[in-house]
Amino acid sequence: MARDHKPSRRRARIAAATSVAALTLGGTALAELPAQAAGKPRGHDVSSHQKKVNWQKARNKGARFVYVKATESTTYRNPYFAQQYNGARNAGIIRGAYHFALPNKSSGATQASYFVRNGGGWRRDGWTLPPALDIEYNPYSSKKCYGLSRSKMVGWISSFSNEVKRRTGRRPVIYTNYNWWKRCTGNSGAFATNHALWLARYDESAGSLPKGWSYWTFWQYGNSGRLPGDQNLFNGSMTQLKRFARG
Repeated sequence: MARDHKPSRRRARIAAATSVAALTLGGTALAELPAQAAGKPRGHDVSSHQKKVNWQKARNKGARFVYVKATESTTYRNPYFAQQYNGARNAGIIRGAYHFALPNKSSGATQASYFVRNGGGWRRDGWTLPPALDIEYNPYSSKKCYGLSRSKMVGWISSFSNEVKRRTGRRPVIYTNYNWWKRCTGNSGAFATNHALWLARYDESAGSLPKGWSYWTFWQYGNSGRLPGDQNLFNGSMTQLKRFARG
């Protein structure tokens, strides 16, 4: 997913190279629905890059759910979060919040606490998706696993998850891509039994899944399309999506 910060020129060059590499690994960014989309609710995810979103227009174009970036590390909050998060709900779109992880900056529990305090909550109202953890290649450094060993990365994710569960009552959805997960966690299967998978892969199919997961709950299949931001699908019906939101 897109970052909100403006990195230095050096970091920008690294980030650009990373984006190209990510698309090479995941396929070509799709602007249209893949074949697997038939009958599945469409959604998207947004950050400050989308600024003030016209939510009624998004709803009219087919948006049924959205994830809104709330925080990054413990130093950044999306300045458009309220307009995006509350605006989606007011337009009749199921919404949730996500946190962009920087595991080299502080512990998982510390970042989870910051996230929940700044928008990453959950309510059993049928309109609020569980909080989501965005964990992927480091966009600010050549250390794509943030300098953490595989075991320490798994520990960091566990720490984040446990704190979100303690504070909200739900385990976070995990957003990642197969190649990063394999490289940086050793393809850990530690989270598959109680964490929904939000898979990023820009191709005609979702492809390989990280160890332990037999299906994806959300699939980010493109970084542009008819909806603002990245394009996503939910793996089920609208009834199932509402049930998933309720918990």
